[in-house]
Amino acid sequence: MEWREGVPRWVQIADELERRIRAGVYPPGSRVPSVLALMDEFGVASATAHKALAGLRTRGLTYTEPGIGSTVRKP
Repeated sequence: MEWREGVPRWVQIADELERRIRAGVYPPGSRVPSVLALMDEFGVASATAHKALAGLRTRGLTYTEPGIGSTVRKP
């Protein structure tokens, strides 16, 4: 993924995950990648990955259960 200048990385990661959710890569009821997986895939710090997942929750696309992870909401 090429980073867009002037846009925070966590926003760009959240945008990419939203694109994948809408494309059906992560269908409703499935889990999105963990913080560790996002750190590995995108080469970012844990705080950046956490913010990206929080961004998905704010957008209403996922919910998070402690100890389980982030799950895609059903439409």
